[in-house]
Amino acid sequence: MTPQMTHTQHLRAILVLGLPLIGSHVAQFAIWLIDAVMLGWYDVQALAAQVIAGMVFFVLFIMGSGFAWAVMPMVAEAEAAGDTTQVRRYTRMAMWISMLFGLLVLPVMIWAEAVLYALGQSPEVVALGADYLRVAGWGIFPALLVMVLKSYLAALERTRVVLWVTLSAVAVNALVNYVLIFGHWGAPEMGIVGAAVASVAVQVVSGVLMALYAAVATAEHELFVRFWRPDWEAFGKVFRLGWPIGITNLAEVGLFAAASTMMGWLGTIPLAAHGIALQIASLTFMVHLGLSNAATIRAGRALGRVNRAELVRGAQVVLALSLGMALLTVVTFLSVPELLMGLFLSPDEPQRDAVIALGVPLLAAAAVFQLADASQVMALGLLRGVQDTRVPMVIAAISYWVIGVPVSYGLGFGLDWQGPGVWIGLTVGLFLAGSFLMGRFWLHSVRKVPQG
Repeated sequence: MTPQMTHTQHLRAILVLGLPLIGSHVAQFAIWLIDAVMLGWYDVQALAAQVIAGMVFFVLFIMGSGFAWAVMPMVAEAEAAGDTTQVRRYTRMAMWISMLFGLLVLPVMIWAEAVLYALGQSPEVVALGADYLRVAGWGIFPALLVMVLKSYLAALERTRVVLWVTLSAVAVNALVNYVLIFGHWGAPEMGIVGAAVASVAVQVVSGVLMALYAAVATAEHELFVRFWRPDWEAFGKVFRLGWPIGITNLAEVGLFAAASTMMGWLGTIPLAAHGIALQIASLTFMVHLGLSNAATIRAGRALGRVNRAELVRGAQVVLALSLGMALLTVVTFLSVPELLMGLFLSPDEPQRDAVIALGVPLLAAAAVFQLADASQVMALGLLRGVQDTRVPMVIAAISYWVIGVPVSYGLGFGLDWQGPGVWIGLTVGLFLAGSFLMGRFWLHSVRKVPQG
């Protein structure tokens, strides 16, 4: 009988695996955070426009990323079997699908005015947001390429390069933003368009660095040799595995996008406050996302060993880590909300006090949904590790769109609770998703794995 790992051994293994993943996610999010901070210091209206325009980009990006995330389990399986041909086939076709997806959605961003008006935004926000997306939209191609290569390298357990490339991207983004948003060092003052240029520059640099590393360090896979040749069998496999992941991600991101849209209906100041509070909450979420990735890998290994006891013990440890971080976040959000909100606004901003006043109750709601948000992403990580993805997709869609969005609208506008009502709706959707997904894992998926 295989010796069982102790809880301490599981903790050590999860931290060794999870900390670099957390660092990579935090660094990636820092790019978006820097945009928000610098635009908030530049102009509140520019910040509001970037919130709504960035939401459009991110919704499309996260949907396309489903095909990139499908690479991880497929490449890991092929690599374990020593089949380098399959590694190349899956990764290359994931890049193909990602680029085709980029071509499909690029027109939406180039001609974004109609989309932003359809979302009920003010003419000022629409004009600035459209200017942002006309430039930032071109970054969808390198951004999706980076996602595919990150999944490919992570499956090969080459995570350090992913972290270092992401950290380099943060530095490039901060520098280019500083120069182009404010017009320093002789550069033109471009405002929100400068932020868009910086985003594309970062994505291009990241894509080039990742591709060069993959071509040199994993030359045996010949990823870019005869890249133009189609492989329809591999194309179909990646597509079939990737679309449920993309839809699941879209359902959650769509919930937050709907909330951003509704906050935009309330005005520029509420939208800016919402954007800042959401950036703060999203930063702490990166920790849970990294732990969720580690949970996927640990659960997948337990499944491969046909060992239910290891699966259960590893799940208990990673969930305890996530819960501890969530509780720490709750205390922080409730203790110093004004300080956190104020970091995103210039002391000289005339509307600073109004934005902070609206943001404080939003952070209180965020403190509550931290627990629910952590629960749902951890459950998804565990479920993907045991290859259970179709039912979670349905659970996510119902929790977020059938229940979460209507509750946000009903409380925010029907009962006129405005911003806090919209955010309570977010919490309801996340709570239901977390509860049902956790139930799916513990009552169904775990039982399908033999005792070992």
